[in-house]
Amino acid sequence: MTHECSRAGCRRDATQHIVWRNPRIHSADREKIWLACDEHAVFLRDYLAARDFPVAVREGLPA
Repeated sequence: MTHECSRAGCRRDATQHIVWRNPRIHSADREKIWLACDEHAVFLRDYLAARDFPVAVREGLPA
């Protein structure tokens, strides 16, 4: 099973995962995950960081 990048319109295989949360609506223990290919990981991280969301990029796919 392959996992696609979360960037709209991208069909590439994900190689990283982006862990984030919206502190206005999520408690500190709640995390959301977006998948990213190598090309879009920085774009997705910057998109979330620009909204002041806590965000971390991690290699590989989530367990």
